[in-house]
Amino acid sequence: MNNAILWGGLAAAGLVLVGCASLPSAAELDAEALAMVKSSFREQGIAKLDRIEQDLAQKACSSDRQPDEATTKRIEAEALASIKWPANGQYLGDWREGEKLAQNGRGMTWTDAAGSPSGGNCYNCHQISKAEISFGTIGPSLYQYGKLRGVSNPAAPETAAIVQYTWGKLWNAKAYSACSGMPRFGHAGVLNEGQMRDIMALLLDPKSPVNSQ
Repeated sequence: MNNAILWGGLAAAGLVLVGCASLPSAAELDAEALAMVKSSFREQGIAKLDRIEQDLAQKACSSDRQPDEATTKRIEAEALASIKWPANGQYLGDWREGEKLAQNGRGMTWTDAAGSPSGGNCYNCHQISKAEISFGTIGPSLYQYGKLRGVSNPAAPETAAIVQYTWGKLWNAKAYSACSGMPRFGHAGVLNEGQMRDIMALLLDPKSPVNSQ
């Protein structure tokens, strides 16, 4: 009787092992999930399938674990190298246009014509102007952004570091934080260089409502 129980238990264990051995690996499951996602999308208008392709940063930061130190440094280094600084050295545009961009969340949908300008949608994540009472809190408040950092004259040499940092953060935020959730406005082509200057002016111009109120 005992032998029968023993052999029965061994047989059951063998079946469990066979079943476990046939389960797909984590890599296989990831591949199946990716294939399922890709099959659920189709190209239409300006929305192409390359939008669901992940680069190193997106793959590393969408994992259930934070990337290791070496990967983090690589992401940030590559992002920093990708930043395109203003060709003429002019960082600031018109803050009034910047405010319009901050309020505008439109753009890059399949119904938009190729080359149509997009908005920055800044208020979706940040407080910026005191006059706007509806804003998101995913990101930190940017109210008095330039004033708090001592930018009374954005062209002064002593403000160069914060001006360049702000441009870089807008262009590709992953240069300063590998898994930043901030859109890569310049890198992804959401904003063009002129629009970037206008957003910069909204944040740094002493006359902007961000800094003057």
